[in-house]
Amino acid sequence: MIFMDNEKTDKFKMESIDMTQVNIEKIEALFPNCITETRDENGELKKAVNFKLLKQMLSPEILAGDEAYEFTWVGKKASIVEANKPIRKTLRPCPEESVNWDSTENLYIEGDNLEVLKLLQESYLGKVKMIYIDPPYNTGHDFIYNDDFAMTSEEYASEGGGIDQAGNRMIKNTDTNGRFHSDWCSMMYSRLLLARKILSVDGVIFISIDDCEQKNLRNICDEIFGEDNFVAQLVWERAFAPKNDAKYISNSHDYVLMYARNIDEFTVGRLPRTSEANARYSNPDNDPRGVWQSDNLTVKTYSPSGDYPITTPSGRVVEPPAGRCWRLSKNSFLERLQDNRIWFGADGKGVPRIKRFLSELKYDGMAPTSLLFYKDVGHSQEGSKELIKVMEGGVFDGPKPIRLLLRLLTLANLEDDSIVLDFFSGSATTAHALIKNNEDKRQHCKFIMVQLAEMVDKKRKMGYENICEIGKERIRRAGKKIVEEHPEVADSLDIGFRVLKLDESNMNDVYYNPSEYSQDLLSRMESNVKEDRTDLDLLFGCLLEWGLPLSLPYSSKKIEECTVHNYNDGDLIACFDEEVPDGVIKEIAKQKPLRAVFRDSSFADSPSKINVGEIFKLLSPDTRVKVI
Repeated sequence: MIFMDNEKTDKFKMESIDMTQVNIEKIEALFPNCITETRDENGELKKAVNFKLLKQMLSPEILAGDEAYEFTWVGKKASIVEANKPIRKTLRPCPEESVNWDSTENLYIEGDNLEVLKLLQESYLGKVKMIYIDPPYNTGHDFIYNDDFAMTSEEYASEGGGIDQAGNRMIKNTDTNGRFHSDWCSMMYSRLLLARKILSVDGVIFISIDDCEQKNLRNICDEIFGEDNFVAQLVWERAFAPKNDAKYISNSHDYVLMYARNIDEFTVGRLPRTSEANARYSNPDNDPRGVWQSDNLTVKTYSPSGDYPITTPSGRVVEPPAGRCWRLSKNSFLERLQDNRIWFGADGKGVPRIKRFLSELKYDGMAPTSLLFYKDVGHSQEGSKELIKVMEGGVFDGPKPIRLLLRLLTLANLEDDSIVLDFFSGSATTAHALIKNNEDKRQHCKFIMVQLAEMVDKKRKMGYENICEIGKERIRRAGKKIVEEHPEVADSLDIGFRVLKLDESNMNDVYYNPSEYSQDLLSRMESNVKEDRTDLDLLFGCLLEWGLPLSLPYSSKKIEECTVHNYNDGDLIACFDEEVPDGVIKEIAKQKPLRAVFRDSSFADSPSKINVGEIFKLLSPDTRVKVI
């Protein structure tokens, strides 16, 4: 969440100068590489001097000591612990805010992305083809986190923190913070650790960033994804005109880091061939193999086998230039000459060149480059104008242009049923772009958007209370507009999304985790489910517990006055009524579901119903039965 101070007031400190800090600042001016972060006696982070490194900087001799190549910061170990820490939370369905709830395969999840990523681990482990995130760039006023940093209420208040719509504390990471870079690295590290796990083996992640944290992010990604899985550092030309008020250099670019989950399994998507690229090919000799272009026959790396004279059709003898040789041995050259693959110019007097046929290119399409020019993928203003057009006003700062996301979707080489995840979804440009990409390519890729419900200025944001409202409304409008403009795809294009909201567990404070059926569990009398939770809440809680995708179809029907839910045609059948007769249990068992779920209190009133395990053992022995 972004907090903008309307005014800043400097106050007298009413204390003497801290000479230690003055001296550290002087050392930092001379030897910035010798400044690090450490904790004081109160556990607060502060700048400190790496005296070993400073000593080496002042010594002409190599000093004794252990050296290791590593990237670390204050809080790195804690971020690993945070990523691995279990949580007692759930995702509650919200059909009333959704679009095409029953049929859509897209998800929009409201909540802190760290906790959401934890909940998605089982359901989407190794299933996401592409991740794109546009995290806060940590410019000193845009980075907000609500991770579990130890802080009293008084300390929190002094930091000028805010709250999200759910009342969670949110702290801004200003450039006056002693652990400015450390906090940002910790925030990203824990989330990327979890993100890697849900990437498919042939998946890829794209991360937008600028110069402020680019080097740190690169180090983090090298460590989490592996240096060998680095694909490219794309340079996006985000500005089309220089800023004349720039103090030094007008910065016109951002970066997009690109890492594969496994570089050996990933295949980059290639770009469609352009008319400009095809224009380089012609067929001046009417070769039956089609159009071609000529390529240099010489190479820099010298080899004696490639050093020989060539006689042109005109009788001219040609030698390779000094320091170079022909790329083909003499025998290979003669073979290609015989096959009409050598070109000497229209007059037969030119230096020999090898013919490359368009029809024989190794790959379809064009190889993408690391430069993303705004003429090809859009610029920042284009992104803002697109959002203003869709939302009929300015409701969000700095959205990425749709064309940029379309380019990344192409590079990801999506298949027809691929899943795309964005857990810093903002105004939902990624969802908008994916719907358009599906329309353009007639694909059925699905998205998962995750966004914290950060509050927005109502006066400035046209009545929207939080960013999630903006993102959801954008998807609604964008999908509707695409269908209106292309009615032929109305029946096949998924423009809907299921809204799920992060919340506390469905269970009361005194509860147990769902476990395999046992008579002991069935004997308990008191319900452990919170009173405000619906059947749908419980169903989706079970999906998370069992690691099932959250976007599959389901149905409900009455059996002997009990509501029975069937998820994805028998993947899971659940009945959460307080009293479930034998007849209902038998009907469920006869359908032979893979999984069955009941309340533990459903069978407590009748000893005759404690034999539910025996019923399934008889009628559907392969069904896994659990209670909540």
